[in-house]
Amino acid sequence: MSLDLDNLVAIDVHTHAETDGCGHYSLPDELRAGADKYFGAESGPPSLDDMADYYRQRRMAAVVFTVDAESALGHRRLSNDDIAAAAAEHDDVLIPFGSIDPAKGKVAVREARRLVTEHGVRGFKFHPSLQAFWPNDRAVYPLYETISELGVPALFHSGQTGIGSGLPGGGGIRLKYSNPMLLDDVAVDFPDLTIIIAHPSFPWQDEALAVATHKPKVYIDLSGWSPKYFPPQLIKYANSLLRRKVLFGSDFPLIAPDRWMKDFDQLDIKDEIRPLILRENAITALGLTVP
Repeated sequence: MSLDLDNLVAIDVHTHAETDGCGHYSLPDELRAGADKYFGAESGPPSLDDMADYYRQRRMAAVVFTVDAESALGHRRLSNDDIAAAAAEHDDVLIPFGSIDPAKGKVAVREARRLVTEHGVRGFKFHPSLQAFWPNDRAVYPLYETISELGVPALFHSGQTGIGSGLPGGGGIRLKYSNPMLLDDVAVDFPDLTIIIAHPSFPWQDEALAVATHKPKVYIDLSGWSPKYFPPQLIKYANSLLRRKVLFGSDFPLIAPDRWMKDFDQLDIKDEIRPLILRENAITALGLTVP
């Protein structure tokens, strides 16, 4: 990986690859349209080449991933291999994560190992509500064990989701799976696994703060919300106990880093903590330097 860490102003730990560039999207059409409406997205998803150019212009790096929810949605995923290949072509700005449906069992374990050892994948994304699984289900533990052994992070969606919002029955998406307290079990049973709790975890923000404060290798990313809507307790902890545990994330392309950064500038965050959130904490959490 040829990231020039000294030249980066920020590392966005949460962005989505949403199209393969050939007319196939990461979500079924009705869920994709609903999410675009929820977030006010005005244009179609960018290609990975476009994403790389976007972040390069801003002197930022970006973690990029899809979500494999084939068993729950019956929708073909985007290829982890293709995302890793595109990231390799833009390894000055793109950091590839994989996503594997936990329902795939031993197949998931084999793919995780292959993605890391053969394709340079640097972590894995899970979306419990979209993938319809309990994060602390022991049936998923062999996959976590492999990820932990490989020494890469696992990033979990938490809280409410814009996917399915406003659709009848929420598009069949159940919020209950994404309570961050469920990750406390994972953090106990896999103490060497770096866990990133994605998003301000409405309506479970206090649970996320408790787990991140209590478990040394649990982080929180700030994606999916404009900073002007962050709950006060999240800002308080980011400024104090969790100053080394909070990470910049946008949720691009649903929320643009430009908008996020503009609102973050207005937030009551101490000057010495801003670079930790924007860059330094991600370097540690993602293992971008050799200890």
